[in-house]
Amino acid sequence: MKFVDRIDETARLKNALSRERSSLVVLYGRRRLGKSTLVKRVLSENDVYFLADRSEGSYQRVLLAKVVAQVFSGFDKVTYPDWESILRALNYRAERHFTLCLDEFPYLVEQSPELPSVLQKLVDEKQLKYSLVLCGSSQNMMYGLFLDSTAPLYGRADEIMRLTPIHLPYIQEALHLDAINAVEEYAVWGGVPRYWELRENNGSLKEALWHHVFSANGALYEEPVKLFQDDVKDMVKTSTLMSYIGVGANRLSEIAGRCNEPATNLSRPLKKLIDLGFLEKDVPFGIDEKNTKKSLYKIADPFMAFYYQFVVPNRSFIELGRRLPIEQALNAHFSMYVSMQWEKLCRDTVTGNLINGVLYGKAKRWWGTALDENRKPVQMEFDVMAESMDKKYLLVGECKWTTQENGKQLTSELLRKAALLPFAKDYVIVPMLFLKTSPKEDAGNALLPMNVIELE
Repeated sequence: MKFVDRIDETARLKNALSRERSSLVVLYGRRRLGKSTLVKRVLSENDVYFLADRSEGSYQRVLLAKVVAQVFSGFDKVTYPDWESILRALNYRAERHFTLCLDEFPYLVEQSPELPSVLQKLVDEKQLKYSLVLCGSSQNMMYGLFLDSTAPLYGRADEIMRLTPIHLPYIQEALHLDAINAVEEYAVWGGVPRYWELRENNGSLKEALWHHVFSANGALYEEPVKLFQDDVKDMVKTSTLMSYIGVGANRLSEIAGRCNEPATNLSRPLKKLIDLGFLEKDVPFGIDEKNTKKSLYKIADPFMAFYYQFVVPNRSFIELGRRLPIEQALNAHFSMYVSMQWEKLCRDTVTGNLINGVLYGKAKRWWGTALDENRKPVQMEFDVMAESMDKKYLLVGECKWTTQENGKQLTSELLRKAALLPFAKDYVIVPMLFLKTSPKEDAGNALLPMNVIELE
């Protein structure tokens, strides 16, 4: 698959590693995001790339020495009793500046807890003739090793980069999709390049799902377990929380009720899943994010959301190879599922962007109670709401993943609802439609998938 995006990360890596003095670069993020691919694209044939595993520290040094010997002949003819000896020996052999990459660095630290202190000593001496790139998928451990003020390597890194999922436009480029199919495929695979690679090997989205996801032998059938094992100790509780949230238990009280636990017991594991990027906390526009009564918990990653909605409830059928119940579930709910992901993509598009010449801040949903024309309370919801940076305009948006919508009717209804908002009088209301296809009776305020991709 074509390598896409990672423009800023590539530039930062190249800049750090091209300096005359040695640099320490830290690269971390959840699995499958392409950390190793990114690093290997930047390294030259004279650099050393070593992928660690969970074997003992002494054996890891033997393996590293063999890799180094490909660049410095005979390096593996010596036994190195500790990490300081092998790293100093490498420095002694260096006649020119090069880079040593230690991938899955947390595995090395698990077996050799002294390694961060050894590296601190070498970095602080400022005598290294090579740069270091340290990569890891364990977000907790990498954060603790480099961003915790009590850690030996705190403050030593020249660059610390956390890789995040790739944005929507690049899946269109990578998989050669039209705009509508790009949105639907992104709703399933999210911004994870490894999933895109697997998808590329199949002729269609449906074929890829049956081969990789809805099969007990599929490469992604047990994917959440593989992702959680790097950072989560209580796999049972984590899977339980994700399962309940994935099928619609979004309020803390609902989640606690289904888990049969006090809500106070869930605050920490939920926060951890948010920090790891698996969950997000949704609060209405204009409400403090600390307001727990209004908060809704949602699965943040598209693939994980898809997995917990369509795979987990159908595990028994998948294990038995029964396709029909799964096909029925997809036929009944896939379009609605995509529409929820479309809403998120539209909010992301508005956030910090120029829409018709106006720059907007953070876009959110809004839901709550307002008084209708007869002064009676009504429940209302807006898919997209954002305040302009100059606080003059309020964008209110409706998202639809259906066809043949009436643009003028939708716009009229948006304006009617927006006028009922208690804070509407403070703004000029800007109604926007985010639609799958061009509307009937176009009001001139619709953004289609191709427009959203362009703005992204």
